Amino acid sequence: MAEEIISIEPATCAELWRGETGDVAAAVAKAREALPKWARESHTKRIELVRRFANQVRKQAEPFAELIARETGKPLWEARTEVEAVTAKVDISIQAYAERTGSKKLDSALLGSAALRHKPHGVMAVLGPYNFPAHLPNGHIVPALIAGNAVIFKPSEKTPAVGAFLVKCFHAAKIPEGVIQCLIGGPAEGKALVEHEGVDGVLFTGSARAGIAINRRLADNPGKIVALEMGGNNPLVVIDTPKVEDAAVLIVQSAFTTAGQRCTAARRLIVVASMFDSIVPAVKAMTERLIVGEPFADPQPFMGPVIDNATAELLMESFVALIQRGGTPILPMRRPQAELPFLTPAILDATEMSDRPDIELFGPLLQCIRVADLDAAIAEANATRYGLSASLIGGKPEDYERFWNEIRAGIINWNRPTSGASSAAPFGGIGLSGNHRPAAFYAADYCAYPVASTSMDQPRASLGVGLADSEPEAPKVWRKSTKE
Repeated sequence: MAEEIISIEPATCAELWRGETGDVAAAVAKAREALPKWARESHTKRIELVRRFANQVRKQAEPFAELIARETGKPLWEARTEVEAVTAKVDISIQAYAERTGSKKLDSALLGSAALRHKPHGVMAVLGPYNFPAHLPNGHIVPALIAGNAVIFKPSEKTPAVGAFLVKCFHAAKIPEGVIQCLIGGPAEGKALVEHEGVDGVLFTGSARAGIAINRRLADNPGKIVALEMGGNNPLVVIDTPKVEDAAVLIVQSAFTTAGQRCTAARRLIVVASMFDSIVPAVKAMTERLIVGEPFADPQPFMGPVIDNATAELLMESFVALIQRGGTPILPMRRPQAELPFLTPAILDATEMSDRPDIELFGPLLQCIRVADLDAAIAEANATRYGLSASLIGGKPEDYERFWNEIRAGIINWNRPTSGASSAAPFGGIGLSGNHRPAAFYAADYCAYPVASTSMDQPRASLGVGLADSEPEAPKVWRKSTKE
């Protein structure tokens, strides 16, 4: 008997949605049945259908945004930007497919034609996160569909309602139900989907812990494409700048947008000693002004709750643990209502902390570290197993050039936040942040594989070397002499 998945609104802890877990084997069988016809469809037809999908999302933009806001707890203004990103992804993916996986042909009168074309992998499993439950999985789904794959999308068990809504928009655009399916489920269904022999690829967005588990599960199966988009312990470095207030805004945006629940959020603020006593108080003052509230409040809050009470409790415990390790509170983390997962953004000085933990604390918690100079800042920024996003504030062009050259990360910015990456560029990291298969504009790369061909209208061949001038004589039969 199927179990139920229940979705709870973070801002109210009221039940929002419930549904039965899906049958993995049945979903894979349905996808494999639908795959051949979809893969044979013309590229033009598939593009037409995903554009219809974008139109369906536009028609449903406001109820879609309201659902995202309710299920994630993020403010309505932010949920609206997520819906806009869903529609924008279509044209970006069409352009990316043409640029990254287009066809090439080189004709030669004597040697025939040489061609490069791309084929879909087959059935792709997309495992989505809860922080951007529409935009991030959609960034896998749309490129996969354009390339001719069938997709089974398992949304996070914390945001199944948004996942189901997203897939309904694909179906309303007349994309066949077997080509794009929503599989409701928890970790057990996700594991079964990853391991199923009928799945040809796994496209994952989520924590490093879950991504590493997937990588281990598939380590002996090189035939299955795996793209892992994981988190980061992202550094934001501040060196000399006269723009203290602007720097403070960039830092707050980096650390606390989406209640710190972004894989690109700044976790470590690394400041040279000459700027520490001006930057940190400015960040504190700006942070104290942030409104934390429910998604539909008026005026709109800057950030809402974290995803659930268990996450809120873990973050509160982590804040205390960092203090016990030697961190000094600058702005303490508070939980205004014990029964709801609202947290106030927290800042602490981790300069004197012994053995700073290299972990991703997925919430509104910023650690500040004082360093002597840019050399020390780069060394501190690179003191992580992750490598997703990094940003430099202040300095000169030559400082940024050095920062760019020496920082280990897939996204490196100057005087911009660590978050808010463009979908028109590749998105991904190194180390525990990814497996060198960046998403966004480069998603086309892992949704199809290149096939090289040479061809001629008629068989034509000759051997130019290694042949005798004429037919060889019949071999002589050797007989043993009777004379001894």
